[in-house]
Amino acid sequence: MTSDAPLDAYSQVVAGVAAELTPKVASLRVPRRGGGGTGESLGSAVVYTGDGFLLTNAHVVGRSQGGTAMFADGTSAPFRVVGADPLSDLAVLRAAGDTPAPATLGEADKLVVGQLVVAVGNPLGLAGSVTAGVVSALGRSLPTRDGQGRAARVVEDVIQTDAALNPGNSGGALADANARVVGINTAVAGAGLGLAVPVNSTTRRIVSALMTDGRVRRAYLGVVVVPAPLPSWLRERTGRANGLRVAQVMRGEPADRAGLRAGDLLLSAGGSEMAKAQDLQRLMFGEAIGQPLAITVMRNGALVDVIAEPTELVAA
Repeated sequence: MTSDAPLDAYSQVVAGVAAELTPKVASLRVPRRGGGGTGESLGSAVVYTGDGFLLTNAHVVGRSQGGTAMFADGTSAPFRVVGADPLSDLAVLRAAGDTPAPATLGEADKLVVGQLVVAVGNPLGLAGSVTAGVVSALGRSLPTRDGQGRAARVVEDVIQTDAALNPGNSGGALADANARVVGINTAVAGAGLGLAVPVNSTTRRIVSALMTDGRVRRAYLGVVVVPAPLPSWLRERTGRANGLRVAQVMRGEPADRAGLRAGDLLLSAGGSEMAKAQDLQRLMFGEAIGQPLAITVMRNGALVDVIAEPTELVAA
């Protein structure tokens, strides 16, 4: 190939996404205090609106009230934390002064495994870095732990991708081939594995609550679920293909107290069919707190009904 040969189709797509989104993904510097000293953490944020709202991860800002956002054109602006929701690992910031035009949002529910995605962020403090890969899996749940190694929360319905992510990518954009933001990169799960919070109707509801109220009242069960196929006899009986496999039950939490067990196949909750992690997440808002939630699971080939009472998620 000669040096002036046109880019191949793959490169054209990735380069186009990079050109569109790099100006709209800020590099964050967030001061941290504690542990006998001071310092700062690095992260990324996506321009969400034309009047200064930015979207990032809750774990990026932690307990900090503000910091500095720096953009690809060399400008910077102080920001304040408007609100954070640890269960979704989303946070909304408000930058002072002018910001670039907002990114265009996509719809993560339309993603398919194998689809090209591009990650734009600021890994290791290196502004404007771009990596590409594919959607490796959908509907994953991400259990996280606190500083003592204890189970702290579960981020539901995340996108798994093999686009390379490193510290500092958190809060950056995961985009489709049309430069529409379909996820907010949230964690590095291991070598060659990245995770992102999906942009969909549920996360839009969360972000709207953070912008208006500074918080989201979230109901919490304390269970990690993954999509799983129903056995053939149950598929024939119900006309459904999938349920939610209970992968982990947090000790002492509502799911545990209700009698749910790892390995259960969750079929319905609150009268709604459960086939994707988002189906359960949609139920976990303020109106469910303290209310009986009827859950049906299949266990050892038998249908089992339990009643759980979600608690309110309280940020650590």
